[in-house]
Amino acid sequence: MTTTRPLTALRAARLFDGERLVDDPVIVLDGGHVAVVGAAVPGVAVTDLGDVTVLPGLIDTHVHLAFDASTDPVGALAARSPDEVRAAMTEAALASLRCGVTTVRDLGDRDFLSLDLRGTQGLPTILAAGPPVTTVGGHCHFLGGAVENTEAAMRAAVRERAERGCDVVKIMASGGMLTPGSAQHQVQFDVAVLRAAVDEAHKHGLPVTAHAHATGAIADALAAGIDSLEHLSFWSEEGVDDRPDLRAEIVARRVVVGATLGIVPVPDMMPPPPIMARLPKMRAALATLIADGALVVAGSDAGIGPPKPHSPLPTALPQFVSLGMSPLDALRTMTSVAAGVCGLASRKGRLSPGFDADLLVVGGDPFADPGVLTDVRAVYLGGRIVA
Repeated sequence: MTTTRPLTALRAARLFDGERLVDDPVIVLDGGHVAVVGAAVPGVAVTDLGDVTVLPGLIDTHVHLAFDASTDPVGALAARSPDEVRAAMTEAALASLRCGVTTVRDLGDRDFLSLDLRGTQGLPTILAAGPPVTTVGGHCHFLGGAVENTEAAMRAAVRERAERGCDVVKIMASGGMLTPGSAQHQVQFDVAVLRAAVDEAHKHGLPVTAHAHATGAIADALAAGIDSLEHLSFWSEEGVDDRPDLRAEIVARRVVVGATLGIVPVPDMMPPPPIMARLPKMRAALATLIADGALVVAGSDAGIGPPKPHSPLPTALPQFVSLGMSPLDALRTMTSVAAGVCGLASRKGRLSPGFDADLLVVGGDPFADPGVLTDVRAVYLGGRIVA
């Protein structure tokens, strides 16, 4: 091996490379990239990290950097100037990084401000959707993405996102609790309008993901050819629908399931009663999708309230295990699988030669105890240790 940069060599008790577990490994970093996995390099001093596990940096596929995880994130955002929002988003990104999340996909900012942060040195890799496309007065309309429920208006909104350089198009196919006057069981866009969004986005090489709680919104998004479904709670006005036909279509077509996992318990704070009443059936539907082989990733929805700080994603590992995933498959889901879904499979989510040197070091063995993923001992971003 020839290089003009100093090499960094680390030894750990275990290493998960994004696909498999390696015992007693050495990983060598060449600047911002992984150079060697599995063996020491002659002449390079090795730092022994002890009884830890080294993993690829985690990928959170659904965050909201503009929301501050307060009890009123919408009101707090409305009170901030654009510069104040950028500063708060920067701190949110740094908080995620300190938790071991080295890549985030922002699925709803205000006025495209997340695009300003992409490529900022010292921040995690940021993928941006801009303001989610929603109906006039619809869910999260205050972020600036409201359009008329017409094919022409939807195509124009998608083109704007493509021209601004967004990485993904986010559409609010159903309502949501965060917006007064909006309800999760309500469908927001006609299926023809959703189909126009998918067609226009694919013309520009962009994937489309839909916020879809309502069963009707899930069905319409599938009919429109959507790429991904966020939340996927099969929410009805009375409860949770059992739709094996829709689950089968999701599995067969490899539509991405954006599972909303990762939560930090807050004393004396419980989910609202409508969620608590539906939670067992929502979990059962997700567990069935997992068992049936659906393509699942984890998006924490970080920022929407106190149990969702930036970022609770490491707590998703034991949640996945409780839903029937093995720890190995769950860690793949949060690293290499997520990288593929986000279009980053060639450089993220793996610890392999040539990949970005984004590392998470945790105490203990997450395969034996999934809870230790929150025991962060070190984070490396582009080969540099994060304070």
